[in-house]
Amino acid sequence: MQSSIVAALTVAVLAVGAVADVSAPPSASAAPTSTTTTSAPRGAVVSNGRTWKQTYRQDFATAAPAGGVAAKYPGMGLYDGFSDTSGQGRYTPSKVLSVQNGALDFWLRADRGQPLAAAVMPDGYAPHRTGRVSIRYKTTKTPGYKFVVILWPSSDRWNEGEIDWPEAALGAKPRPASAVPGSLRNGAMTFQPERETFAATDTSSYHVATTEWDSKVVRFYWDGKLVASTTKAVPTKPMRVTLQAETDTGGRVPAGASGHVSVDWIAIYD
Repeated sequence: MQSSIVAALTVAVLAVGAVADVSAPPSASAAPTSTTTTSAPRGAVVSNGRTWKQTYRQDFATAAPAGGVAAKYPGMGLYDGFSDTSGQGRYTPSKVLSVQNGALDFWLRADRGQPLAAAVMPDGYAPHRTGRVSIRYKTTKTPGYKFVVILWPSSDRWNEGEIDWPEAALGAKPRPASAVPGSLRNGAMTFQPERETFAATDTSSYHVATTEWDSKVVRFYWDGKLVASTTKAVPTKPMRVTLQAETDTGGRVPAGASGHVSVDWIAIYD
């Protein structure tokens, strides 16, 4: 879970192109879970009685070497040059990020003793007042590092809430969590669901995780199946989408740990 973000962010954010709608596509959360990359869903999705309009999709079809992702994908925002949540890692997108074989790759490891991390805002600082986020990804089994997709307050005020799905140490089973707005006490938030629930599988092969943040409920899906939901931890303020690969908060990072997060595609809806 993410603590308050330092105000002085160094980011690269440019305009994000619009995405056209097409009617009646398959649900984004119903994508296959094979080991190969697939095409991102395109167009609106009808789910739980609501039509979600697609505002962003990214297939990562253009290759980019390490250090070249910002130039090839100028609409994305990047955290750069400060410590990650645990304080052990440092956001260094030029050394961590590349695009290869149709996927955005996070290469997490230490460089001269400094663990490296990266955080990406795929549609920049675009604010969402509700939203549906689907991501198809996989990770290696790697101690000391984690990956999470976050809906984080556009204001950077943690007390407005936080939605984390999927979140797990690399290679583990993800679990969903959403912070109760207004619950910040002594540097911590209250999270729902109260009882931890986990996805049916780990992240060692491709799976689709979908967060559905509606006006009165947040739902969490894994390969199209509902994992959990909450009506007690529903943000009401604008949030932004962040893909965050960083050091785990559960202990020290093994010196020789090295692993990857591969993001096949991401689709965002309002």
